Amino acid sequence: MKLSNSISVHQYGNKNSIPVIFIHGFPFDSRMWINQVKALENDYHCIVYDVRGLGESDPGDGQYTMEMFVDDLFEVMHELNLDRPIVGGISMGGYIALRAIEREPSKFRGLVLFDTKTEEDTKEGKLKRAAGVKRINLEGTKGYITDLMPGCFSDLSMTELSDVYEVVLERAFMYNPKGVKGCLLAMAGRTDTSGVLKEIKVPTLLICGSLDKLVHPDQMRKLSEKIKDSEFAVAPRAGHMTPLENPEFVNDVLLGFLKRRIIA
Repeated sequence: MKLSNSISVHQYGNKNSIPVIFIHGFPFDSRMWINQVKALENDYHCIVYDVRGLGESDPGDGQYTMEMFVDDLFEVMHELNLDRPIVGGISMGGYIALRAIEREPSKFRGLVLFDTKTEEDTKEGKLKRAAGVKRINLEGTKGYITDLMPGCFSDLSMTELSDVYEVVLERAFMYNPKGVKGCLLAMAGRTDTSGVLKEIKVPTLLICGSLDKLVHPDQMRKLSEKIKDSEFAVAPRAGHMTPLENPEFVNDVLLGFLKRRIIA
């Protein structure tokens, strides 16, 4: 279904159960959460949506900010009448979740972060995203995404899960260039959310792939140490896309966390 803000949303499970929202990373869409939805839908109300400009959500003018992405999340919650959902985000989705918690902590009952960080882009990082926008303007998205995607998966996964890799790659080729560039601009302009960590009061779980090329597990372990009573796990044999690369491990840890820590 499409919401009033043109965001594409899918719901699974019992709408009377505790809601869990999953926010995907870049350059992916809501379909990356299929394994988690299957694991949770019998006991939870699962909501996945395509971030503005990706998947089936409309690209608009391609001029995005992280604040717009957070506004979209709040609009999803409002239009679906979700009462204090658990929010889970990976990579760019983690940026969105952290900023949302910073802005409106009382709106959530739990937080799950996958392979993400709190720091804003360095100068080098901003320039790299600017170069990506320029390349897409000149060549389109295919070359840019082809070169970007190997960094999102471990070398092991690219061999053993080559079918999964090819599917997500082909999906990403179909995204509107405006949307891909808009996400790059939003990530380049995002604010640092490190200060919110010590203020987080809701149960929090952090998971990072042992073979992540973009966020080292030690980086996320340090984040966990700053969040009171949070839990941290390293997913073996997984890179930056842990929910896709090792869904069995992720689902086991996630279900255990939800059953122990989340109260209706």
